[in-house]
Amino acid sequence: MSTSSAMVDRPLAGGRALAPDVARGAMLLMIALAHAHMYLYGHPTGFRAYALDGGPLDRVVTGLQVALVDGRAMPMFAALFGYGFVQLASKRTDDWPTTRRVLRRRSRWLLLFGCGHAVLLFFGDILAAYGLAGLLLVGVLRWRDRTVLALAGAWLLVHAAASLMTGLRIAEFGGASNMVATADPVAALGERVALWAVLTPFLVVELVVPVLLGVWAARRRLLDEPGRHVTTLRRTAWFGLGSAVLGGLPLALVDAGVWTPGGLAVPAYVLHGITGLAGGLGYAALVGLVAARATRPGRVLTGLAACGRRSLTCYLLQSVVFVAVFVPYAGGLGAELGTAAASGIAVLTWLAAVVLADALRRADLGGPAEWLLRRLTYGRRGFEKVR
Repeated sequence: MSTSSAMVDRPLAGGRALAPDVARGAMLLMIALAHAHMYLYGHPTGFRAYALDGGPLDRVVTGLQVALVDGRAMPMFAALFGYGFVQLASKRTDDWPTTRRVLRRRSRWLLLFGCGHAVLLFFGDILAAYGLAGLLLVGVLRWRDRTVLALAGAWLLVHAAASLMTGLRIAEFGGASNMVATADPVAALGERVALWAVLTPFLVVELVVPVLLGVWAARRRLLDEPGRHVTTLRRTAWFGLGSAVLGGLPLALVDAGVWTPGGLAVPAYVLHGITGLAGGLGYAALVGLVAARATRPGRVLTGLAACGRRSLTCYLLQSVVFVAVFVPYAGGLGAELGTAAASGIAVLTWLAAVVLADALRRADLGGPAEWLLRRLTYGRRGFEKVR
């Protein structure tokens, strides 16, 4: 291995590799962009819940985000979740039943974190879906690669069927709208929980393939040692991002109001969802390539890695800001702003989270949500071993 390759694969302080944390930090920007427009209300919406009556700039932002962000951020997060699952298991030195029990406990707590997130803040919570996926898929860590990939390939059909059902429903009844328009906080709580309960099982269906592929990638340490896997990462990035853009373009034109496809709208929605899986993997691979070239991480990558290491805290913080700004019983701007303005607020919120995370890094402090999850998962006795 060359000297430069050894440098790029060197872990951060605490034994963590750079690329997975940078990927999580960058992913939070995509999550913020994908969620902010869901806090708007008072508008008719399209397949991806973007307002259909916005101005030219709003439509441009809608098209770009549908093609590049929506349905791409969550698969990226899911692949990193699967990747992290393998990393967590590899740190355990005890027998498999004990390791499985710990991973399941962590998944149950993550599910409860998601439930609390939905009750207090956001109907579109994704934490519970990851917790449920962890409970269902922990056994795959013992499977052979061939079996993992076979299930991922077969599950594509399930994913496509679920996307088709959702697309047909939207085509018949219209896109989701006014999901946060209720002015009474108590009534809004009930609506959030009801929406979350319906949404979470569908999200789990969408997570299976990228989680499995994340497990496969972690076994090869594609992001832990990106300098050794540049060719694989480059091919994945090109294929994944190219597929996502081409596959997302038809629906982007539909939701931006540029194209009225008639009977082709639902196939465009399904194509968008399937190619989004490739896009999520492509984004993760792209971050791996960036990390492979960063022989000495600068401020930007260090800040992103700090945010990624505290991704749970930063994710929850985004929802706190969005509720404070948009919902009618708080800031109330959800009825006043359009898609472009909401996305601008999402970017500013993410930047603030990165700055905060980097300040915590410099103070040698972790994220409070991460601390709590570790404490609940490992208990007092095992907590210090995993810090």
